[in-house]
Amino acid sequence: MVSINPYLNFLGNTEEAFNFYKSVFGGEFTTFQRFRDIPGSETMPAGDLDKIMHVSLPIGNGHVLMATDALESAGHKLTVGNNINISINVDSEQEADHIFNGLSAGGKIEMAMEKTFWGAYFGMFEDKFGIKWMVNYDYDQK
Repeated sequence: MVSINPYLNFLGNTEEAFNFYKSVFGGEFTTFQRFRDIPGSETMPAGDLDKIMHVSLPIGNGHVLMATDALESAGHKLTVGNNINISINVDSEQEADHIFNGLSAGGKIEMAMEKTFWGAYFGMFEDKFGIKWMVNYDYDQK
């Protein structure tokens, strides 16, 4: 495994929250992507286009704080308690499949492992204990 990082979900105020976190931790965003920047955004409600699809902020010692705006228009239901995922970044597709299949057994798959437009092999699920996980393998690892 490369790293495990917290992944936060917000209802439209990710940008505000992450500017606050940046003011505390310092550093620069390594990713700051709006929904308007992704394929298929032309079909999204206008009010969602400037919301945050993905942001990442290194917070020291190899740890990265990440987040997204959970879109109600996409059916996301967000309440305090389900707004945090554990994001696991791994070294290969095989390791991703092993971790995903093992931890998701008996749970609820939200997105099966698949190749994504952002250059990763990615999946999401809630395990049988109610913990939300994301498994990611970036193809452009050096």
